[in-house]
Amino acid sequence: MNQDQKREYTARVAQANRSELVVIIYELFLLAIDDAKAMFKEGRLEDGCRCVKRAQGFLQELMGSLDKRYEIAEELMRLYRYVYEQLIFSNIRRKMVNGDTVVEVMTKLKEAFEQVAKEDKSASVMENSQQIYAGLTYGRSSLNEVLLTGNESNRGFRA
Repeated sequence: MNQDQKREYTARVAQANRSELVVIIYELFLLAIDDAKAMFKEGRLEDGCRCVKRAQGFLQELMGSLDKRYEIAEELMRLYRYVYEQLIFSNIRRKMVNGDTVVEVMTKLKEAFEQVAKEDKSASVMENSQQIYAGLTYGRSSLNEVLLTGNESNRGFRA
């Protein structure tokens, strides 16, 4: 993942609601898998394993965020476990194991969550974050920093 992609995802995360965050995690997972496939193909085995481990981290986040009160969570967990096993085998064998199947399963799940995200009109998860605009002004013998923070009562977490 390059710097432009990191900036793009950072901006998206800051504006996303819960459903959109799930879609972003799927996208990051698929990017990590694409990177891993490319690394293994180039013979860069250590880098490939590192990308697979990054994908495992995204998958663990998806697994940990399941709401077990719903039946669908059990079905998703089964799919996630299958994908996780393939990632473990990929690290052990130092090549992608069932990579096409992993991508297919996760792409279909991502597409389903994209539909859910389109219907989700909830507010951004980071709604209490503030925008900060900073600038520097030069005085006669000093350098002054100026911050425009807006409404200070809107800061932080509210319980």
